[in-house]
Amino acid sequence: MPSKTHQRTRSDHASEVAEDYVEAIADAIAQRGVCRAVDLVNQFAVTHATVNNTIGRLQRDGLVQTEPYQPIELTAKGKRLATQSRKRHEIVEAFLRRLGVSEQTAAADTEGIEHHVSKETLAAMKRVLTKGWPE
Repeated sequence: MPSKTHQRTRSDHASEVAEDYVEAIADAIAQRGVCRAVDLVNQFAVTHATVNNTIGRLQRDGLVQTEPYQPIELTAKGKRLATQSRKRHEIVEAFLRRLGVSEQTAAADTEGIEHHVSKETLAAMKRVLTKGWPE
């Protein structure tokens, strides 16, 4: 039987794509007022088929709404997930920058860490950012 650590890692991996996509959709809508499949193709450097399959899963899970050849919209559930993902992303990246990690490396590392950081660790990172290092 797998350990709880490995179970959590597998669960984190399962939600990574959904979190990345809803965050990208929210960003596209904020920047351009609309998100189309081609925006995600370009963002993630994947095929239209990959984006269509992923959007289908997100729609099945109640995170997005769309019709063929129409823009992709976030549902209320999708907006909540996008907001949570964005906040987690910002905290992790700011923490890495506080450690002295370069902007480019912090941006790249955040893409992986943000999906696996526990609530406890995220809260500790946030405390360091707001109150400084513990004595």
